Amino acid sequence: MSSISLESTFVRSKDTMFRDVDGEAVILDLHSGTYFGLNTVGTRIWQLLEQHGRLRTVLNELCREYDAAPDELERDLLGLVVRLAEARLGEVKQA
Repeated sequence: MSSISLESTFVRSKDTMFRDVDGEAVILDLHSGTYFGLNTVGTRIWQLLEQHGRLRTVLNELCREYDAAPDELERDLLGLVVRLAEARLGEVKQA
């Protein structure tokens, strides 16, 4: 996988189904039948990715919403995006 940066954009796969259950999410890959679970913060990241796509915009919103160090939020965001892409739940596009 090519390098992911804050200038990248995440595009959700059309073969996914998202369900929010009490603040935590389950994403189903309709093609493979595989489930992917997200905690509360992961769920919010997924929602922001769907809304904005561009990782820098998602990070800026996370910094406004959470009382955490920006570098920690960036690390969490980039790590989750890598995992989502590896699970084929979306694609990372470079700027």
